[in-house]
Amino acid sequence: MASRLPAPERRQQLLETALAIFARLGFRDASMNDIAEAAGVTKPVLYQHFTSKRELFIEVLTTLGVNLKNEVNQAVSSHEGPRARVEAGFTAWFRWVDQNRDGFSVLFDAETRRDPEFNELRVRSQRQMVDLVAGFIVVEGMDDDHRRLLAYGIVGMSETICRRWLEKEIDLTADELATQVSTFAWTGLRGAN
Repeated sequence: MASRLPAPERRQQLLETALAIFARLGFRDASMNDIAEAAGVTKPVLYQHFTSKRELFIEVLTTLGVNLKNEVNQAVSSHEGPRARVEAGFTAWFRWVDQNRDGFSVLFDAETRRDPEFNELRVRSQRQMVDLVAGFIVVEGMDDDHRRLLAYGIVGMSETICRRWLEKEIDLTADELATQVSTFAWTGLRGAN
């Protein structure tokens, strides 16, 4: 069994373990036994932190969405100028996906889409990214609706490219991918009016 950890550290360890199990087995096939065993704790310890597998999965999804948004926001906010922000945003996105492949898989998985409550969390995460991206699109005379439309396109494109990249259809590093996609997106944004 795992050594005794303070409650916040144990909770974080359980979330990380659960993420790996959910990525490997899916929500439906993963069990609390699988998660407790992989974490090196007893099931009662797991239930001290999460009352159900569903509650645990919801926390995993929520945490993933917040972490992804924060990574991109921090990267974009630390750069000046629209071109640098576009590049920083894509670099942060692709690096996050590269370092959190299980997280991307779970957050954007088809199983997550089939459950209404899980799908709402996925959609909320997507909307947060769209809001973030839309806030950084600065085109003179462009209204908010058009800005959000472009942001949805950018977020959707990024998600689709990540799927193909993780399936090994695209043989680039995260930074190479970010450079190519940001150049493509920047060219498109420059033509928007």
